[in-house]
Amino acid sequence: MIRPPGPKGHWLTGSLAEFKRDRLDFFTRVAREHGDLAFFRLGPRRIYLASHPDLIEEVLVHHAKNYHKHFALRLNLLVLGKGLLTSEGEFWLRQRRLIQPVFQKSRIATYAPDMVRTTLHHIDRWKEGETRDIHAEMMAVTLAIAARTMFHAEVDDEAANVAQAMDVMQKDFVSRFNGLLPWPLWIPTPANLRVRRAVRVLDKILYGFIRQRRENPEQFQGDLLSLLLQARDEGDGKGMGDQQVRDEAMTLFLAGHETTALALSWSWHLLATNPDAAQKMQAEVDEVLRGREATAEDCSRLRYVEMVALEAMRLYPPAYVFGREANVDTTLGGYALPKGTTVLMSQWVVQRDERFFPNPDEFRPDRWKEDAKDRPRFAYFPFGGGPRACIGNTFAMMEMVLILATIAQRFDFTALPGSVVRPDPTFTLRPHPGVPALIRRRT
Repeated sequence: MIRPPGPKGHWLTGSLAEFKRDRLDFFTRVAREHGDLAFFRLGPRRIYLASHPDLIEEVLVHHAKNYHKHFALRLNLLVLGKGLLTSEGEFWLRQRRLIQPVFQKSRIATYAPDMVRTTLHHIDRWKEGETRDIHAEMMAVTLAIAARTMFHAEVDDEAANVAQAMDVMQKDFVSRFNGLLPWPLWIPTPANLRVRRAVRVLDKILYGFIRQRRENPEQFQGDLLSLLLQARDEGDGKGMGDQQVRDEAMTLFLAGHETTALALSWSWHLLATNPDAAQKMQAEVDEVLRGREATAEDCSRLRYVEMVALEAMRLYPPAYVFGREANVDTTLGGYALPKGTTVLMSQWVVQRDERFFPNPDEFRPDRWKEDAKDRPRFAYFPFGGGPRACIGNTFAMMEMVLILATIAQRFDFTALPGSVVRPDPTFTLRPHPGVPALIRRRT
């Protein structure tokens, strides 16, 4: 069978060693050296890397039914269960129909006050001239917002436990993805036991909230969890059981707050190292808000703030790669694609391609003023695309704009001399060792 060009790799492990050493560099080199569609192996796994928007659209839109989520998301179903991110077929379609109304734009707007007030409550403890890890701060803010909007609860006491549990699961994912033959989860290895403990921590929190809603439905109205419990299928009128609500809540809770925090962290890092852009954003915030708290209605007028978030996600996409697995024999870019082959699509690679973004390594929020009609549809896809696009993208964009504006109204950040922040591609693209910055209060 004729395959696309690609690195030769080791006869047994393929390109696994290069992939483990630096996966961002590996994806970039494969695309630049071997073209828009390349083939490589990670151990026994056959991988196609699609690095052109037309090929990505072919997979995600035109031939979407020929693919399902790839093997990586099935490496640990203990965590996400059968939520929207991992489920397939008719079951996924039913769940999508059930959950879609929860994310209507008019309903999302009602969460704006909670987003702003939670942010204000958190930054109220910041002091002039102190140094803080802005990444840790954004993780704490978005965790608090997720708890408030989803569960109408405060999680200050549980924040450390949740963060630790997520760190365990991130490391487990990377270990499983990098391994040739990861241990099945039912074998009581030390790593598997750590993951099980982490899942129990999160389950205890989630099932506690679900139990509260079941026992006192009238007491909790309007939060996302209540809406999940109230959702009914238009066809049979049935809702979700506790297990399914847990899986969907876990998906929204973990995926939502982590990726938003990362986009914010990279935004602040880029602003701290590009003071002209930071001043331009502050000027817009001052002009639009005039000293008052931001609202959902302000988001459309905070255009430069939005452009900062868009540009940060272009350069440092929280989801830097994702994949699909062929469920039938199909074709891609003129090549045969056997059933079971994984197609990876990397936002990191495509969104830094100079064919679609001139001077791609530069942080230029103003590039989003330019007419995008000549840019292919999938040259920019931080939220995925097609039928399986992120259901919470509108929620996330509003949250990012409100948090950026609320903080920029009161503080600015200066990067510490000599500090180096580099992208760390685990399950998501985290800043390592964080985003240390000097805090200055604006007068």
